[in-house]
Amino acid sequence: MNTKIIGSGSYLPDSVINNSHFEHRVFLDETGEPIKYPESIIGKFKDITGISERRYASENQVASDLAFIAAERAVANAGVDQETLDYIIVAHNYGDVQYGTTQSDTVPSLATRVKKKLEIKNPGCIAYDLLFGCPGWNEGMIQANAFIKSGMAKRCLIIGTETLSRVVDPYDRDSMIYADGAGAVIVEGTTEEAGLLSYESATYAFDESDYLYFGGSFDSKHEQGTRYIKMKGRKIYEFALNKVPLAMQACVEKANLDITAIKKILIHQANEKMDEAIISRFYGLYHMQPPKDIMPMSIHKFGNSSVATIPTLYDLIRQGKIAGHSFQKNDIILFASVGAGMNINAFTYKF
Repeated sequence: MNTKIIGSGSYLPDSVINNSHFEHRVFLDETGEPIKYPESIIGKFKDITGISERRYASENQVASDLAFIAAERAVANAGVDQETLDYIIVAHNYGDVQYGTTQSDTVPSLATRVKKKLEIKNPGCIAYDLLFGCPGWNEGMIQANAFIKSGMAKRCLIIGTETLSRVVDPYDRDSMIYADGAGAVIVEGTTEEAGLLSYESATYAFDESDYLYFGGSFDSKHEQGTRYIKMKGRKIYEFALNKVPLAMQACVEKANLDITAIKKILIHQANEKMDEAIISRFYGLYHMQPPKDIMPMSIHKFGNSSVATIPTLYDLIRQGKIAGHSFQKNDIILFASVGAGMNINAFTYKF
């Protein structure tokens, strides 16, 4: 029994935030001192991350709202009755955060809220949240695969959703990276020679657990006691380059695949330069250069929406909305991600 995606959906908010939005913002360093020449900071930011614009949720939306829209579209795309879902797994990091606040709301779980919005009455549809950093949606796929292979489930809905714009420090230049969005897929068991082939997952916490964390504003006078998403960028970059390619390699080898069989790599849209370096390091393990167009990118227009980036990218490609990229029957796709934990994972999938 294999686990196959039978439908997908995504939701990207209407509000487009261009880089020009940040031109007159005063960014501070970790000591609270102003970083000079914000225009050059923005230019350098684009060169490194590739981000030109990002999407923010509207004032009346929270992460579970975005998740519901993506889920509803995935259900429609799959053409299934939502009452037949055995599991709803919602990956996120910060729960529902109302506009104008930074307080996280996770009771009841976002998965429970999505189930209610979908009007599912079946109590046998189990809804729970998954906290695994940016690789959360990948991990949801791995867990759904385990449920299906064990006979515990026949059909699952896996969602990645986030409103990172609600938990950023306005004085931290890293705030320009983050975005909002949601992506969802429905998977079910199949006897076809398709679906999830292999996976690799790991948590590095001994020295790495604080690379991404919640911390105070760089402006000590700004909303004292409030905490925001913070990261040690250089540490994360070095960790990702050292660990993610090896996880990808292990995943490919578990599936007994030749590296040349991979048609697309869908990697977490974290930072363009970092993603390019990871792919180069991965192919370097095979003494190869990355093939042209192997790695579709969406970060340029949609920013880094954490757990939502990969399922959103998958759905956009499936819909033909990423120029130059498509999925064909029997294509082998490699999914990979890295994020808070520090967690990394990867899985191979036959389309």
